[in-house]
Amino acid sequence: MDTTTATAGGAVLVLFGGALLLWCAAEARVRRRVRRRGRPAVATVVAESDAHGELDSAPLLSFATGPAAVGSAGTYGAGAHGVLAVDACELVLTRPRGHTPLRRPPRFVPGTSVRIAYDPRRPGLAVLAPEETGPRALVADLLWTALGLGCLAAGAILLVTAG
Repeated sequence: MDTTTATAGGAVLVLFGGALLLWCAAEARVRRRVRRRGRPAVATVVAESDAHGELDSAPLLSFATGPAAVGSAGTYGAGAHGVLAVDACELVLTRPRGHTPLRRPPRFVPGTSVRIAYDPRRPGLAVLAPEETGPRALVADLLWTALGLGCLAAGAILLVTAG
């Protein structure tokens, strides 16, 4: 392989692998923080209003938060992130973070109740409870991490051999 091609390919693989590892670490950290410090809630899977939303593997969830912040109680109208303030609680419409299967599992049909945790400061940030994701989520996280490590290692080998 030409030295220039090996250097360019190695650099691309190192950048991709490093970015993928950073993304995996950031997502895992967000999910862990929300599960530990967030508030638990029960959400309902909502039917999609458009065909493109049905292709998303993460279900559209609706849930009510606790009492709203002072000054927003009793107001009507959708705010940022699909939050609707109504009488001292907020109705949130969001998709959970960290749900990455290729297809939506059949257990997430509209009307199904699922347990979640949400960030009280940003109610649009919600994650499924560990019992709802099962062991497949851990396997998917490990596979993404292995892909990032593999790209990083392959890129480093190309850079070392080219230099």
